Amino acid sequence: MKVIILFTYLKLLFVIEMNPRKIELPREIHTGPGVIKNTGIICKDLRFKGNVMVVTGYKTFNIAAKDVIRSLELEGFKAEHIKVKEASMESVMMVKENLDNISLVLGVGGGKVIDVAKMAATLAGISFISVPTAASHDGIASPRASIRDGEKGSVSMKATSPMGVIADTDIIIKAPFRLLASGCADIVSNYTAILDWKLAHRLLNERYSESAAALSLMTAKMIIKSADAIKEGLERSARLVVKSLISSGIAISIAGSSRPASGSEHKFSHALDSIAPKPALHGEQCGVGTIMMMHLHGGDWKFIKDALKKMHAPTTAYELGIEPEYIIEALTKAHTIRKERYTILGDRGLTREAAEKLAKKTEVI
Repeated sequence: MKVIILFTYLKLLFVIEMNPRKIELPREIHTGPGVIKNTGIICKDLRFKGNVMVVTGYKTFNIAAKDVIRSLELEGFKAEHIKVKEASMESVMMVKENLDNISLVLGVGGGKVIDVAKMAATLAGISFISVPTAASHDGIASPRASIRDGEKGSVSMKATSPMGVIADTDIIIKAPFRLLASGCADIVSNYTAILDWKLAHRLLNERYSESAAALSLMTAKMIIKSADAIKEGLERSARLVVKSLISSGIAISIAGSSRPASGSEHKFSHALDSIAPKPALHGEQCGVGTIMMMHLHGGDWKFIKDALKKMHAPTTAYELGIEPEYIIEALTKAHTIRKERYTILGDRGLTREAAEKLAKKTEVI
C-alpha cells in the first residue's frame, strides 16, 4: 500500500508556531508485502536518475539488498553497494567517501545500517531513502541518527529526513520477533519523553510543540491499544508497528528535535550502552527505562509494564540480560547524557540509594 505523507495528521494536528521554520518530512511512504520489488519504479517516480548507492549489512545484503539492486537495475539505474558492520563515525565516513557521482543513497537493513546511510547522505548533501528490514526503532523515518563516536559513545545526530520509506512487511515479519517487540517498546517510551518535554517547557521555557506532542502520544496510545494484536509471524503486526514507528519519526520532524520520542528513558538507555558489557536492544532498554521514569513522574508505571508484557518486550533486568548492578549505575549516570536536555532526572541525577530503591520498587531488579 502506498501512503502519501500523513496530510490527515497535519490537518488535524499542525499548530502554527510563533517562529516560522522549515519542516522536512518523507515525500512518500510505501508499506506492505512485496513493495521492495517496486524500489526502482518508486525511485524513478521520484525523478532520480543516474548512479545510486545501496548501503546494507552483511546479512541484509541477501535478505533484501539484492532485490533492491535488481529492481533498480531493471529501471535503468546503475546501482553500487557497500556493506557496513556498525553505526560508527568510521562507517559513516567510509560510506561518504564512496558517494562521488551518486544521486541517491538507499539504506537497506536494520537500524544501524539506516543510521549510517542517513548520516553519510546528510554529510554529502545527497537524498536518502530508508528501506528497513526490521522494525526495531523509530529511526527508519526520523531526521536523527544514532552514531557511535569514539569515547563519547552513541550520539544522537541531526540528519536529513528520508526522502521516502519503503517498508516491505513480508521481510520485516521474518526478522526475529524480538526486534518487532523492541520497536513497540521504543514507541511506548514516547509517554515519558512527552512528560519530560512538558517539564522542561514549564521549568525552563523550552520550546514545545503541541502538534508534535499530540502525534507522539497518539502513536504510543495506539500501539498499546493494539498490544494484543502484536504477534509473531503476523504480517498485520509488522504493518502496525512500521506505521507507528513512521508516525513517531514524523513527530520528531515536526518538533525539529527528538524531544517527542526521547527523554529520561533514552538517557538511561544510552548510559546502559556505555556501562553494560553486553547491552540489550535500544528499544528494549528504553521500554524498561520508561517503567522507572514513569514512576519518577508519579504516573502509572504498572500500566506501562503491563503493556510491555503484552507486547512480549522485556520489563526486568533479567529479561534484558543485564546485571542489576549496571541498571543502578546507569540510573545514577543517566543525567550526564545530553546535559542540555532537561528531564525528570534533573541536573544532579539520582543517588545510588534512590536508584536502587526505584529499580526495586518498579520490580526491574
